Amino acid sequence: MRKLLAYILTSIYAFFFLLTLVVFQPIQWFCFNVLGYQAHKISVDWLQFFIMRCLNLLGTRFSFENNFDIPINKPLIIVANHQSMYDIPPIIWYMRKHHPKFISKKELGKGIPSVSYNLRHGGSVLIDRKNPKQALPAIMKFGEYIEENNRTAVIFPEGTRSKNGEPKPFQTKGLDMLFKKIPSAIVVPITINNSWKMLRYGKFPMGIGNHLTFKVQEPISLKDYKGDNLISKIENDIVKDIVND
Repeated sequence: MRKLLAYILTSIYAFFFLLTLVVFQPIQWFCFNVLGYQAHKISVDWLQFFIMRCLNLLGTRFSFENNFDIPINKPLIIVANHQSMYDIPPIIWYMRKHHPKFISKKELGKGIPSVSYNLRHGGSVLIDRKNPKQALPAIMKFGEYIEENNRTAVIFPEGTRSKNGEPKPFQTKGLDMLFKKIPSAIVVPITINNSWKMLRYGKFPMGIGNHLTFKVQEPISLKDYKGDNLISKIENDIVKDIVND
């Protein structure tokens, strides 16, 4: 019965989700080409808000816990575990004052209304995971952009999403590169739970009635950190609050 209801609700969700992407494509174009960066950023923020409202149609709820005063106008590196594409809208929306930008696979840079446009023009970087000669210089340039403009780099070091919520080992090359290129950054670990359940049946139907939670762990200033195992510390901080049920 639950799966039958999921088919019905997913069909409704899909209509409004695609409508949202189509509507925001020209809005983004106008904001970017006529009004500039700040207007485009605001349009992207509100795109995430409406995507989350579409997900509410599936009975999806969101909680974002942040007990820390994270400074504005300072570069950040958000590091999070990765469970699905639905990790992204809440991070952009709830951390919007910090201008989140993403390291994404190049395939997402075309063919998806609104999403591809933002990835190409909003300050994110598109990399070819199979081509280190392209990926590493692109990440270096991305890091320099974050440092110079006080933006936020978002990275999912697992590389690919976890299909059952179980965290995968962190890959270190991308993080090491960002640490070198954004030396004044504050690292903000975030633990994500239950996002994988949105795809528990596959892409269709989607999971229904899920509570996606995001917990900000204690931020770490790169320039003040004295230990030798920073990536291990970040990974442990994130993983300790992952709940599998």
